[in-house]
Amino acid sequence: MSTYTPQVQGGGFKASVQRVGGYLAAMVMPNIGAFIAWGLITALFIPTGWLPNEKLAGLVGPMISVLLPVLIGYTGGRLVHGQRGAVVGAVATMGLVIGADVPMFLGAMLIGPLTAYLLKLFDGLVENRIRPGFEMLVDNFSAGIIGGAMAIGGVYGIGPVVEWLTKRAGSGVDWLVDKDLLPLTSVLVEPAKVLFLNNAINHGVLGPLGVAEAADKGKSILFMIESNPGPGLGLLLAFMLFGPRALRPSVPAAIIVQFLGGIHEIYFPYVLMKPKLILAMIAGGAAGVGTFMVTGAGLVATPAPGSIFAYMAVTPKGGYVAVLLGIVISAAVTFAVASVLMGFGRGEPPADGVDDDTAAAADAAVVEEGTARTTDAVSTGGPSPTDGLPRTTTARQEV
Repeated sequence: MSTYTPQVQGGGFKASVQRVGGYLAAMVMPNIGAFIAWGLITALFIPTGWLPNEKLAGLVGPMISVLLPVLIGYTGGRLVHGQRGAVVGAVATMGLVIGADVPMFLGAMLIGPLTAYLLKLFDGLVENRIRPGFEMLVDNFSAGIIGGAMAIGGVYGIGPVVEWLTKRAGSGVDWLVDKDLLPLTSVLVEPAKVLFLNNAINHGVLGPLGVAEAADKGKSILFMIESNPGPGLGLLLAFMLFGPRALRPSVPAAIIVQFLGGIHEIYFPYVLMKPKLILAMIAGGAAGVGTFMVTGAGLVATPAPGSIFAYMAVTPKGGYVAVLLGIVISAAVTFAVASVLMGFGRGEPPADGVDDDTAAAADAAVVEEGTARTTDAVSTGGPSPTDGLPRTTTARQEV
């Protein structure tokens, strides 16, 4: 996972936060393909999607509530204790899935590694103490007992705690709404989003409030606080130009999924990779909400998914300029702040053994070719955008 989570140097609080963010990203980034699959299915087949299909839309709920959390728990367990840790991490995550009504991404990030760590401790205790011939028996039963026990603990322990945290975040947003301090909602909404609490905040808190306001006034700004695609677009554009060189070719595809498909989860791992970028998300979100307030923008319903197409579909007559202005300004502010926080790419080291000028030229070619290849892959199902890229970049992506 060094490609996604470069080794953090030094100590102190900042380095600790970066290590935690890197570890969270390491649990999510390998599963981006599953997120993209879920995102495409969501964007295409839900009732407000491009190709509504009731039967295929039935995939959306189980994937977001079961498949993706289990994959994250599996990956987190594997990082701690290999395949055995992966198995017990997935088993324990199922307890969270059953014990909560919101997608358990954050819970999976906790219980997967924790369960694997407990199994690792047990394996260390019994190492070289098992009689010959009983190794498989002990290994299987220890994994089953620990995984099952943690699954039960997830139902009654971690699951309710994560749900409680979700409700507290929603209560904080609700208070700011009541006090007419809408731009400040971004201080809570944006960090909560990158912890995968976006759906709980949008559909559990802001959506119902927005419905009541829209019924009274014909539109509501509350539908736009969490779902604005502008901040995510600004962050991804900054990553494409100034982010880690090994990741830049992957960004165009993420932009398509996020801005056009409305699947904001695709950019959350990029923020987790560099936690300081949450400041850029807060600034962009607040700028967007402030613009929506000043221009009197609002939507008639929740844009689902939060893509530019969904936004245009639920924008009331005469409100397109205000809505688009808020999206553009939020994207521009996020891009500017994120670019500054990443030092305009100056802190990203070149490929091993390549001087800065050569690396810069190679990266320019990678971004251009990666964009073209990504477009072809999305439209034709062709090869990966990184196939055939210059060795100076692809070498750093090899495991």
